[in-house]
Amino acid sequence: MRNVTLKGLLAHKLRLALTALAIVLGVTFISGTFVLTDTLNNTFSVLFGNIYQKIDFQVRGDPQLGTSGANAVRNELPASLLATVRRVPGVAAAEGDVEGYAQFVAHDGKPIQTGGAPTLGVNFDPDQQVSDLHIIAGGPPVTSADVVMDAGTAGKYGFSVGQQVRILFAGPPRTFTITGIAEFGSVDNLAGASLAAFTLPTAQAIAQEPGQLDDINVVTAPGAGKPAVQRAIAAVLPAGVQVVTGQTVMNENTSSVSQELSFFSTALLVFAFISLFVGGFTIFNTFSITVGQRTRELALLRIVGASRRQVFRSVLAEAAITGLVASVIGLGLGVLAALGLEALLRGFGTTLPAGPLVFEPRTVVVGLAVGVGVTVVAAIGPARNAVRIAPIAALGDRQPDGDVSLRRRFTWGAAVALAGLVLLAIGLAKPAIALVGVGAVGIFVGVAMLSPAIARPLSSVIGRPLARLLGEPGKLGRENSMRSPRRTAQTASALMVGLALVAAMSVFGASLSRSATSSVDQAISADLIVTATGTDQLSQSIPGRVSAVPGVTVTTTVYRSQFEFAGSLATLTGVSTQQLADTLILRMTAGTSAALAQGELLIDSTTAKSRHLSVGDTVPATFAQTGSSTLRIGGIYQANALIGSYLVSAGFFLPHFSNQSPAALLLRTNGSGAVDNDVTNALAPYQNAQVQTRAQFEQAQTASVNQLLGLVYALLALAVLIALIGIVNTLMLSVFERTREIGLLRAVGMKRRQVRTMIRSEAVILAIFGAVIGIIIGTGMGIALVSSLKQQGITDTVVPASSLVVFLLLAALLGLVAASWPARRAARLDVLAAIAAQ
Repeated sequence: MRNVTLKGLLAHKLRLALTALAIVLGVTFISGTFVLTDTLNNTFSVLFGNIYQKIDFQVRGDPQLGTSGANAVRNELPASLLATVRRVPGVAAAEGDVEGYAQFVAHDGKPIQTGGAPTLGVNFDPDQQVSDLHIIAGGPPVTSADVVMDAGTAGKYGFSVGQQVRILFAGPPRTFTITGIAEFGSVDNLAGASLAAFTLPTAQAIAQEPGQLDDINVVTAPGAGKPAVQRAIAAVLPAGVQVVTGQTVMNENTSSVSQELSFFSTALLVFAFISLFVGGFTIFNTFSITVGQRTRELALLRIVGASRRQVFRSVLAEAAITGLVASVIGLGLGVLAALGLEALLRGFGTTLPAGPLVFEPRTVVVGLAVGVGVTVVAAIGPARNAVRIAPIAALGDRQPDGDVSLRRRFTWGAAVALAGLVLLAIGLAKPAIALVGVGAVGIFVGVAMLSPAIARPLSSVIGRPLARLLGEPGKLGRENSMRSPRRTAQTASALMVGLALVAAMSVFGASLSRSATSSVDQAISADLIVTATGTDQLSQSIPGRVSAVPGVTVTTTVYRSQFEFAGSLATLTGVSTQQLADTLILRMTAGTSAALAQGELLIDSTTAKSRHLSVGDTVPATFAQTGSSTLRIGGIYQANALIGSYLVSAGFFLPHFSNQSPAALLLRTNGSGAVDNDVTNALAPYQNAQVQTRAQFEQAQTASVNQLLGLVYALLALAVLIALIGIVNTLMLSVFERTREIGLLRAVGMKRRQVRTMIRSEAVILAIFGAVIGIIIGTGMGIALVSSLKQQGITDTVVPASSLVVFLLLAALLGLVAASWPARRAARLDVLAAIAAQ
């Protein structure tokens, strides 16, 4: 049977090549994701290793607000503690670090963007025993007007020693002289971040931490016992300060990055598995058709002594070999996929740090296991059908009756679809992403099992216009799609899954866009909105500068930061309360907004309901700098994602959060068109500040959603491509199966052009059939998803009919494209050879 299996594979190379292509693409996506994320993990691990390789210990504040690790909220240290640490026996060197926001402005006057990486301002440590920042050109900063720039930024934007550079801070922007260019260890920057290094007093000034340090890095003397030195340092530290090893700090940073990348990796892997899931439909359909076409061959094997088990294993062996070869190719292409994914993300505004590609053994194991596993599992059903072929079938052309199991198929299909629907509903209600995924799979599998019941009538309806438009070829294409409902449904199922997900995302995106616009309309009455570009920060001097512009009648400054509310970490919003009603709309359901001026807390209706709170209640709150407190609830307002869940006055907010930069400014003007330009001109020195009207702000929110949707559509495109491969494969097998029929049609006068038209019309019907079912299911899933997120701020449900119609038309067009090769192959069949074919 081994030789029979291998000869069977070699005899159907084209069929298996198309089948394998679906697995190749899916495994390529998976291996590319692993290569990319492993590369990023390795890049950051090496980076943090370089940063902390010289550091034995770090002195820092205790974590606040229940946070921990690299992302913990910590209070600053008094600068006087540095001298205390230096006096500890066994300490060879100790240097204090200060870090804040500092963003370079390029020669063209635009702020330098880092694609999501930080824009850091730090102090330059002159002691090379501690610092890994070393100068490769020029010298260190000496005066308050000096800065050292990282080599990556300098090289990319054309800066050199001696040039002037403007830098944006939390305070007023300033111009500095570049005294040096520096590298970080062996790399030119911190994984894409820009770095501005100043003297310690300057760094403290720009970080607004006079007389304070963020942490102190310590190097022990040669021969000193490190555990003893750590205990000695701990003994001289005040309460609320801790000392940890440099290895601990490195591990915390590496772990933090790994956690963030795990979300990124999981998101990409979800799309990869979607592609493989779609590929599973293609494999199932291909093997189902080929088993039907090989009825006589398999029956002859039974006659000459092959057992049912041997036939079953033979079919699964074909699938396993196909999956193995495809997986190996996919693994090889994974490196290119990693580069492609990086380029795709860069095109959507996400810059990833550069580093040598990493190909872990785990990538090989997972790629082979998933690729072979999906192929074999998808082939189990067809293999079971193969063993049911009776030996007597070898004596005739009759194929086994495929309708015998329809009733059982529909029963199981209904059960699986219902179970999937229940799991999806539970997953959305909890929420539980894993249940949502399992539920969606159940729905897709169940609908695929049920769809043969409607394949014939729906194909008839879809094909009727084509029959009228294209004449006899269109009519024959319609009849061919109606001839085998099960085959039509199975072929269309792959496209159904892809377009269902596209439709669901379309509904979600349209609803998110409308909800964002509604949130602005229902929360903001200001004429102008000032925000920072990207992840930048607004200067604290901007509110005063804007308020002085003639024609600006009200300025509301908005602040945001984290605090602990009733034991949970949350985001607190602070607003200046003077004439607040002119810029911010608070739809109060209980209490009054005047409570803000009295230092009381306002909460949204969702929080009030979930926590069973009402006006007059007092709740515990904790702030990183000022400690525990109690807040009285002075009012409850309608939930609005733009405002947030917790609102206080700026007068209450600022004493609890030092050196806080504004999150946004809301401006009311006298209505004069010139005021907009005056505000923009007034903020010209702050290159990272953008001034928008309310309409422009709404458009920016919509643009952000559309950008995210574009990325999702791009990642889902692979699933749609695999579905189209399935259509190509089915049509190729159909042409092979109907070789004699096509030959007879040619013999009675059908032209090559008409043969191509017949095959193409069949493909269009298949594509539209899958698209219709997919769009219906996807729209339902999208509505369910939006409904489950109402408490998270997606308040409007929108079904983008125009987009769904476009998807339907694109499906028909893609079906037409998919039919090109099979149609040409059918049209080129030799008439006499085709008539003689069996």
